[in-house]
Formats: sequence, C-alpha cells, structure tokens
Amino acid sequence: MIKCYLVTICLALAASLLISFKDNGSADYLSAYNSAIAQVQVTQKQLIAGIGASDINSENGKREVRNKIEDARNAMKAADIWLRYLEPQAYRRINGPLPVEWETEVFEKFEKPYKREGTGLTLATLYLDEEKPVKDSLLSLIQSSLSATSVYSANSITGELQTYHHFYLCNRLWLLNLAAIYTTGFECPDPTLVIPELRIMLSANRNIYTAFNASFPATPITADYLSLYGRMNEFVNTQPHDINHFDHFKFIRDYVNPLFIINQQLIARYHVVSHSLVDYSLNKNAVSVFDKNLYPGQNSKGVFIRVTNDSVLAEIEQVGKLLFHDPILSGNNMRTCASCHKPGQFFTDTAFATSLHYNRVDRLARNSPTLLNSSYNHLVMLDGKHSNLQDQTKAVISNPDEMGCSEKEVLRKVLSCKQYSHIFCKLLTYTPAEKEITYDHIVSAITWYYSQFSRQSAPFDGAMNKARNVSQSIQSGFNLFMGKAQCATCHFVPQFNGVKPPYVGSEFEVIGVPETISYLSLSKDKGRYVMNPAKETMNAFRTGTVRNSAHTMPYMHNGVFTTMEQVIDFYDGGGGNGHGLNVANQTLSADSLKLTPVEKKDLIAFINSLNEEIPTEIAPVSLPKSRVKALNSRKVGGIY
Repeated sequence: MIKCYLVTICLALAASLLISFKDNGSADYLSAYNSAIAQVQVTQKQLIAGIGASDINSENGKREVRNKIEDARNAMKAADIWLRYLEPQAYRRINGPLPVEWETEVFEKFEKPYKREGTGLTLATLYLDEEKPVKDSLLSLIQSSLSATSVYSANSITGELQTYHHFYLCNRLWLLNLAAIYTTGFECPDPTLVIPELRIMLSANRNIYTAFNASFPATPITADYLSLYGRMNEFVNTQPHDINHFDHFKFIRDYVNPLFIINQQLIARYHVVSHSLVDYSLNKNAVSVFDKNLYPGQNSKGVFIRVTNDSVLAEIEQVGKLLFHDPILSGNNMRTCASCHKPGQFFTDTAFATSLHYNRVDRLARNSPTLLNSSYNHLVMLDGKHSNLQDQTKAVISNPDEMGCSEKEVLRKVLSCKQYSHIFCKLLTYTPAEKEITYDHIVSAITWYYSQFSRQSAPFDGAMNKARNVSQSIQSGFNLFMGKAQCATCHFVPQFNGVKPPYVGSEFEVIGVPETISYLSLSKDKGRYVMNPAKETMNAFRTGTVRNSAHTMPYMHNGVFTTMEQVIDFYDGGGGNGHGLNVANQTLSADSLKLTPVEKKDLIAFINSLNEEIPTEIAPVSLPKSRVKALNSRKVGGIY
C-alpha cells in the first residue's frame, strides 16, 4: 500500500517539476540549471524539517519521511544530467548507494585509494527501515547531502555552463547511465520507484534540451535527436512501473544507443572539448555504447604507446606471440604464459579449478582468469594488485609459484636469441625514452599480443547495434539480467564487468564464495583485503566480465563452480549468506531471487550471446634459436 502511494507521489511531483520548468518559458539554460539546483535544495530542507517534526519510529512518521525523501530524490533526478557529471564526488554525498566506499578509481594509478563515508538519500531510506533509527543519524545523512548540493552554485561550476561544451559531455554520461545504471535499481532502494524516477528524468531533460537550444542556437541538439528522444519518452510511459517487467532490451537497442550515437556525432561536429577528469577514460570517437573502443581501461601497448603504424604494431604482435609461447621466460625453461592462459581455451585454463604450481606438484591458490577483455579493467588481478597489464606480466614471470624467473635472467636469455635481439633493436627506434632494450620492451610485446583478442564483438553487441537479430529467449534473459536477477547492479553495460560509467573505476564485491561446492565453509582467500586492509574489503574480489563465460569455466576466484547453472543457483540463493555461511560484510543480498527454471534458462541464453567470435590461434611452429645451446631444447608452449 505504501509503495503504491509513493508511486502516485512520484508521478505528481513529476508533473510539478514539469510545471516549474515550463514556468521558465524562454529562460536561458543557466536559469534552468539554477532553478533545478534550487529545487533540490528546497526539497532537502523540507526533508530535514520533516525528520525533525516526525516520530521516525512510528509507521506514520516513517511514511511521512519516506514521502519527503522521495520528493528530494525526484528533484535530484530532474537535475541528474548536471549533478553526476559536474561534480561526481558531491553527487556521491547527495545519493551515495554504499555506507562506505573503497571503490578504486583510475586515479589509483597515481595515488592510493581512500575511504569515503557514504551519505545521502539512498542511505537515508535504508537507514529509516532499520529497527530503531536514530533521528540525529538520519539528519546527518541529509545535512551532508544538502551541504554537497551547495557546491553546484560555485563559480567554478556555473562558469562551465557559459559554453556549450559541457552540455554534450553531461548528456553523454547521462545516456551511458541510462544504459548501465538507471533502470537496474543500483542506486534506488525501492525497485517499484525506479521507473517512475526514470520518467521524471526523461521529462525534465526534454525541457533542459529546449532551454539549451534557446541559449546555444549555433550548436543545437538536433531535430533527429529530439524526435527520437520524444519516442523514447512515449515508450517508457507505456512500460510497467516494475523494473522486473520493463523491456530493457528495446529501451537500450531502439532508443538509448541510437541517442548516444547521435550525441557522439554532435560532439565531433561541434568540436567539443573537455576540461574534466570525468572524461579521462571515455573515447569521443566511439560509435556506439557497444563499441569496444568506448573506453580504454589499460594501455596494452606499454612502452610502444606512441606506435600507430599498423605494420610496426604487427611486428610487435608477432614477437609478443613468440614470447607468450616461449618457456625462455621461466626459470626452468619449461613453463610459458600459455601454460595457464591457453589460447585454445579462451586464454584461461578450463581443465582444473586452479593451474599447476611451478613445482609441478601443487596447485596455485587462484583460478587463472581469462586474459580476454582484461584491458577493460582499470585494476588487474582478482585482488586489484596491479594498475597495469605490464606490471601484472612482470609479477607472474618473477613469482616463484608461477614462472620463477627474474628480470635480469629474462633479459639475458631473450637477448641471447638473435631473432629476438634483431626485432627489439629495430623496435627500439619507436621508444625514444629508452636507449637500450629493456624488460619493459619484452612485457609490452606480450600484453600487446594477447590484447588483440579483446577486440571482437558478440552476437548481443550486434543486436544492440541493430546489425543482427537474437532470439526472444536472449532478450528475456537480458531483461532478467538487468532486472529481477540483479546481475546488472554489479556487471555493468557494455563490458558486463565491474566498471560503470564514467568507466574510471573497478568495483570489488563480497559475495561469499564457498571453499567447496558443499558450502561447509567460506573460501579462506582474503581477496582485496591483502592489498587494502579494511573490514569492507575482506573477501572482496574484482568483478570480472560475463563475456565469454560459457568458455571460461570453472568460475569464481577458486574455480569452485564448474557450470553456469551452479553459478546462477549460487546467486539465486543469496550468495554465501543465503547458503548458510557467515559473511558479515557481504555486498550481495542474502534474499532469494526466486528465479524460475525458465528464467534461469533464458538468463543463460543471454550470457551465451556474449560469447565473442574469437579467432582460432595457432601456436608458433618453432622458437628463436639462442647462442646458449642449452636453451635450444625448449618446447613451444612449454612442457607443463
């Protein structure tokens, strides 16, 4: 009953917000912005007053406060196109979805992660539902939210609104969040309010577009965009309130992605320039949300970053391929990169839960993750130990459990081969910062080689780009993924990994993976905690991609699950907590998803549609000869 009442309140406020925008008439863009920010502040102040006047431990008091929280959320959503882009840290304080965040950003490549205490509207809703909420604690969450909103009136922010540049960048991020965040319930605590809030955003933005075009007639948002946008509004207004019955597939394929494409074209046409680190990772030349060039998480070229000549890059790839299959990188000359990341098995090891130890007796502690699409993570390794692919490669080579060699020894052995030495001497001219062949040349060639296999698309990408059709089962599976199954609250469009718009961070989750399939105990692997000790990071692991998962079993950091059905049953049952394990900091809900057998089948059909068309890789016929005769007995791909 309360939820139905709140939906009515949402729709009523949507109408009032539209009236407030219409009252601006032909007011300029900055006036529309100031009006929207002022409305956010008004509703936050009303919420603070309402909390002060209510008995938040009574049902009536809670209902009154919930209504005012929703008023504030709706005002926030009407200004979301600006709030999230112009000052993302302030936005987190207005509507942070987590009590504490250790989410690591791309900037961790330059500085250590830091702890952020969550505040704002989502947390206020969740806190209000606790058994005995304390008024002062609730007020603190909202007062911090109000304080954060004041940032948006600063000259440094409003000055950006004097040109058209920021608008198309704000709009781009907003469209990406339409595809990845807004319809999943990621930051809305009540799933019945996700679609009503979406309608408020869509209606408000239509008026923002009108105000923008009135202020910047030389660089307008075009008629074809506005026409398609109007049809998207009509589509959403005919959809059910419930995100579990919302057609995410058609919404993104027919409206969001085409709008993103037009916005990208306008960014190019109007020579839009960014002044914000929010755009650090985004590629203005991407032609679709589902373009593999949307964001580069990693520099897979390493020291060869300046090389753009295709023939030279092909040479780097070829020498990288030789090295990938050459046991010369290992301490005993019997083990290669391909020992654990087998090209014929989608660059992972599907035969065992974990690959063989260097000693040829034991097993490694963790499953070998696929190297495919690893370049779309900002941090690599399951615990986020490394910020770049080259350091990860070095760590594997030097690890006594894996390849057991040293930088000095690798250089000596590799350069003892005339073919390697000749190629790297030639490539040295393309790395002017280095005066001699270095270890970085070797590992950069390797990362460039295997990254070539991350450029392929999947049938689902083709469907989103309207280049191919997919079955109704796949469409239903995607809708489940985005809605009822809650997969998309951790695996974000378009890479379906833990990197969400604006694609500058890699998320880590605690899901309670068991030690064995019997669920007798939690995995002993501490995960992210080893790298960044905090109670929130205990047993946390970087969220990997769902792409190609039909070919990259076994699953989880310890390879405990051998089939996708087992994985889905694990999530359907509420993760470790839902299966009887004690996981105090689990970020996954312990409640059952209540998926039916047909829904599970459709979900797997969608996951299988993310299998990319990876070309068959044939190992080198032979390896370069060394002047050290003892090295010339080594085998392509190693012995184990």
